[in-house]
Amino acid sequence: MNNKKGKLYVVSTPIGNKDDITLRALGILGSADIVAAEDTRNTGQLLAHHNIRAKLVSCHEHNETERIPSLIDKLERGVSVALVSDAGTPSVSDPGYRLVKEAITNEICVVPVPGVSAAITALSVAGLPTDTFVFAGFPPKKKGKRLKLLERLASTSGTLVFYESPKRILAFIEDIMQVMGNRQGVLAREMTKLHEEFLRGDLSHILGTLKERPSLKGECTLLIMGCQGEEAVSMVMVRSEIEKELKITGTRVSELSKRIAKKYGLPKKAIYEEALKINSSSKF
Repeated sequence: MNNKKGKLYVVSTPIGNKDDITLRALGILGSADIVAAEDTRNTGQLLAHHNIRAKLVSCHEHNETERIPSLIDKLERGVSVALVSDAGTPSVSDPGYRLVKEAITNEICVVPVPGVSAAITALSVAGLPTDTFVFAGFPPKKKGKRLKLLERLASTSGTLVFYESPKRILAFIEDIMQVMGNRQGVLAREMTKLHEEFLRGDLSHILGTLKERPSLKGECTLLIMGCQGEEAVSMVMVRSEIEKELKITGTRVSELSKRIAKKYGLPKKAIYEEALKINSSSKF
């Protein structure tokens, strides 16, 4: 590797409290030739809080592709670049993956400067199993794609970790209940900030608590208990059972839905709607 090339530092920054940053990270941010930030305003406030002056350039999801050639060229010429996101670790559900990949392709040294991650922070205090977990990041915005993702994850035994917007968290929890049933979960919100909150319990309890509030703010980290053998069921299994029952027994849709919903701890309305679709399609 050409020793004259610069280094790309992937620097973790606080998810809320500005003092949650390592001494090494502060040193890198203060010495790097360029700080490539997801939002230069947010990063500027963080740097000002720690009395650091730096040359900031934007590098976010909308301009990362266009920004990469320029940053790679600078790295090739010996310039050091510190990559940061708005909060947490860059390239983990944040911009940065493409730049890191391109730097590796060009044999540029990529250096991790570890620190805070919302997923690990939430896991550490969730009270759910941490020996195995699956980080799924932000789920798709479209309901159909979300349900398919959840169906793929339904049989996973490890704790599931998601990020979600406060605007979509209610609908997302309802989707999880539809596919996986009323599992145990933890909703972490505003972590490390003044109004930090952790809601623990089964999903119906968390959902009911949130619905009582006039509004909800702050990015959410949602953790779900993994599949516990017979305690969890995927909608693929449920559909198969509905099809079999309708074909063999001819049971009324309403009665069948009520029984299956109770058996698997799933919302009766969701099962009823699914049974109606299956019953309707089977008639043609």
